[in-house]
Amino acid sequence: MKKISIMVPCYNEEDNVIPLSEALIDMFAKDLPQYDYDILFIDNDSSDTTRVKLRMLCEKNPKIKAIFNAKNFGQFNSPYYGILQTDGDCTIPVCADFQDPIDVIPRLVKEWENGAKIVCAVKTKSKESKIMYFLRSIYYKIIKKMSSVEQIEHFTGFGLYDKSFVKVLKDLKDPIPFIRGIVGELGFKRVEIEYTQAQRRAGKTHNNFFTLYDAAMLSFTSYTKIGLRLATFIGAFVGFASIVVAIVYLVLKLIYWDRFAAGMTPLIILVSFLGSLQLFFIGLQGEYILSMNRRLMNRPLVVEEERINFDIEEKE
Repeated sequence: MKKISIMVPCYNEEDNVIPLSEALIDMFAKDLPQYDYDILFIDNDSSDTTRVKLRMLCEKNPKIKAIFNAKNFGQFNSPYYGILQTDGDCTIPVCADFQDPIDVIPRLVKEWENGAKIVCAVKTKSKESKIMYFLRSIYYKIIKKMSSVEQIEHFTGFGLYDKSFVKVLKDLKDPIPFIRGIVGELGFKRVEIEYTQAQRRAGKTHNNFFTLYDAAMLSFTSYTKIGLRLATFIGAFVGFASIVVAIVYLVLKLIYWDRFAAGMTPLIILVSFLGSLQLFFIGLQGEYILSMNRRLMNRPLVVEEERINFDIEEKE
């Protein structure tokens, strides 16, 4: 009997973990009874009662596992690490907030049985804020245009990964993984399934300006060269233009000495412009260097505090 692993990353999802586990168990009983399964929750140091409820679930059902991180390791490391800890014939990451619809899972499995090693669930509509969906659409299109690696628009990581691709992820050893980019860059031929993203069932989103910026910069610095190329080309252009302006200004000053003797305004504007341009590109290059530095340090993806129900399978 083939086994399907469901991986659920969570952080302060006390109102969602029990209903989600019940929905998943019901889905397997009704739609996928021919498969064995397990459900792995990986908790990213929740401060509410999420862990208490996960312990209860694990006590009642040996098919439910849990990993408790020692601290919050970020929105990318924890889910990626969770995928690496699964042992099913395929793995399906699912958000704890019900924005990834459970009823799509049988469709993912069907495509997998038809031979697909990766099945990406791509959201074509969303019940979230229309402004946020519009901004995300622009972001995906920009990254897709600038990246030398194939990028999948509106793919959040929700989908199905065959165990052969999970092995690729395990061998990758990337300390700051970006699963959406990795699927496009290193993944097998894939099938895409469209779905409508639902609203959160309960709780508040943990995304804010800084987490969204972090996600954008990780994608930008990992899969595009445009920032560094722009720094080179614009720097060269502005440098050449500055020389031309300086020569023209010098000539005009020599010819019209009286009019340009006290005129410092153009020089101040030029220096301010060049200074701001330099600061912008120094900051942009700093993002690339920061990404490189984190990879060179090669810190572990996650440090575990505890894992539950993993020893049951080992004994069997």
